[in-house]
Amino acid sequence: MQQIINTTLLIIGGGPGGYIAAIRAGQLGIPTVLVEGQALGGTCLNIGCIPSKALIHVAEQFHQTCQHTEQSALGISVSAPRLDITRSVAWKDGIVDRLTSGVAALLKKNGVTVIHGWAKILDGKSVEVDGQRIQCDHLLLATGSSSVELPMLPLGGPIISSTEALAPKALPKHLVVVGGGYIGLELGIAYRKLGVQVSVVEARERILPTYDAELTAPVAESLKKLGVSLHLGHSVEGYENGCLLARDGQGQQLRVEADQVLVAVGRRPRTQGFNLESLGLQMKGAALAVDERCQTSMRNVWAIGDLAGEPMLAHRAMAQGEMVAELIAGHTRRFEPTAIAAVCFTDPELVVVGKTPEQASEQGLDCIVAQFPFAANGRAMTLESKTGFVRVVARRDNHLILGWQAVGVAVSELSTAFAQSLEMGARLEDIAGTIHAHPTLGEAVQETALRALGQALHI
Repeated sequence: MQQIINTTLLIIGGGPGGYIAAIRAGQLGIPTVLVEGQALGGTCLNIGCIPSKALIHVAEQFHQTCQHTEQSALGISVSAPRLDITRSVAWKDGIVDRLTSGVAALLKKNGVTVIHGWAKILDGKSVEVDGQRIQCDHLLLATGSSSVELPMLPLGGPIISSTEALAPKALPKHLVVVGGGYIGLELGIAYRKLGVQVSVVEARERILPTYDAELTAPVAESLKKLGVSLHLGHSVEGYENGCLLARDGQGQQLRVEADQVLVAVGRRPRTQGFNLESLGLQMKGAALAVDERCQTSMRNVWAIGDLAGEPMLAHRAMAQGEMVAELIAGHTRRFEPTAIAAVCFTDPELVVVGKTPEQASEQGLDCIVAQFPFAANGRAMTLESKTGFVRVVARRDNHLILGWQAVGVAVSELSTAFAQSLEMGARLEDIAGTIHAHPTLGEAVQETALRALGQALHI
C-alpha cells in the first residue's frame, strides 16, 4: 500500500526561490513539503553566486600579492606567492557548507518537511518522489535553470561548464572561455588573476552585450591590462587536437590552443526531467508564463525564479517565493518591483538598476542623464581604484529618478542605495540633499545627483 503524504503547499526545488517560499510559508503556519534532488540552496549556493564570489576573492588576493612582488606604490614588498588551489577550493566549500546547513536548519525550525529526491509530477495536485506520493492544494515550481550546452562542444574532459570551473582540482595552462557574458567574464578574470592564460571567444561584437558600451568600457580596459585575449564576433565550431576552432564574420578560421574550454553561453529554465509537460502549462519562450502573482495557466500551480524566465536572479526568485507564500496564506500581493538590481562581479564591478538612458529615450521620456567619475572620489583613490563612474537617469520635468548605473570597485554594494531610491520614488533633490558619509564610494551617488541638478561640487 503506497503511503500518501498530504500537505497544503508542495514546493519542487530548494534553491533561493523554493527555500525562501518554504521558510515564509512555515512562518505563516502553512503545512509545507519541499522536494530537492540535489543540495539545498540550489545553483546559487552550491555552484553559482556564492562559490563564484569566493573564487573571485581568492583570485583577487593572489593577484594583489603578486603585484607586491614588483614595485608596489604602497611600499609593500613580498617574495613570489604560491597558490595551493586545493586549499582554496576547500575554503570555498566550507562557506558553501555553512550556508547550506544554515538553510536546512531554518527549514527545520519553521516546520518544513524536506524530502530529498527527484519529483515526478502526476497532475496539478500530486507528485511522486521515489515511489512515495505527495498530494497538495498548491504546487509551487521552483526548479531553476541549467547551463546552456553547445552541440559542437559536448561537456566532458577538457570541455567544462561553470560547475567544474568553480571546483578545479588543478589549474589549466590556457583556459578558453566561450561566451563574453557575466558568467564567462567573472570566471575568466578570476582564472587570469590566478595566473592562468585566458582567452575569451564571443559571438557578438563586444563583451557583456546586455550592458551598454560606455558602462562596459572600463571592464574591456581591465581585460586588456590583465592580458586576457578577446576574440569578438567569432562563432565556435568545435574542439579538436587540443585546439578550439572558431570562425569570424568574414569566414576566417581561428585556432586557439587550449587545455581547457569553459562553455558559458547562458542559462535556460529547467523544464525537463520532472514530467512538467503533463500539465500542459502555457509557456513564454523557454520559460513558464506567469502573471503578476506568479500563477501559471493552471489554478493553484505557481512558478517562480529562473523557471519563470528573465531576469534570472536569485534575489528576484527570493522575493517571488516570499510573495507566493503570503498569497497562499490569504494576503493580497502582486510582484511589481520598481526595479531589480543586476550586478556583475567582474573587475571592475557593474551595477544596473532601473532604466538606462537608452531605454528611457526608447520610451520617449525626456530625461537628464548625469555621471560622476570615481577619479574625483577620495575613497576610490585610497582603494587604488580610480576607474569607473556612477550614472543617474531622471525625468527632466519632475526630477523623478528612473535608473542608476555604476562601474567601479565594489559598486555592487551601492546597488542597495540605488534600488531603495527607486522603490521610494526619490527625486534628484532627495539624494542630493541627503548628507553622505565622507570618505565613502557612496559620495559619488550624491555627487551624481548634484551634477544632474547642475550643482556638482567636486568636478
